[in-house]
Amino acid sequence: MNLTDHFTLDELTISETAARQNIDNTPSPEVLANLKRLAATLEDVRALVGKPIVVSSGYRSPAVNKAVGGSVSSAHMTGLAADINCPGIKPAALAKLIKASGIVFDQLILEYDRWVHIGLSAKAPRGQLLTIRAGTGYMQGLV
Repeated sequence: MNLTDHFTLDELTISETAARQNIDNTPSPEVLANLKRLAATLEDVRALVGKPIVVSSGYRSPAVNKAVGGSVSSAHMTGLAADINCPGIKPAALAKLIKASGIVFDQLILEYDRWVHIGLSAKAPRGQLLTIRAGTGYMQGLV
């Protein structure tokens, strides 16, 4: 099922952990609506960089989120977050492009210099910028 021109439901719900542990990762109708909104934002990112966006983690059911050690308040569980990369663009550069673009987000996190987490919110977006690296915990801004 296509959520947008370039993003599918399967792409935003696939989980190796769910498959290995036989965990249901089917989104509810409310989460599906959020995933459509998330996919629209990812389309904006794709248009910004002019290249495909690779989603490494999208929706996680609460059971999948627990199994991967995700935050208890993770936006992944509501279908409002994705961890992404773009071939040919380093994650730090991708995060800076998104920050400067005017694309609306709740959280933009540069994670371990390996991927970018983009999160939306059901409420007013905070526009929070964070960086996390091994041994540092979360640091304010894109470091």
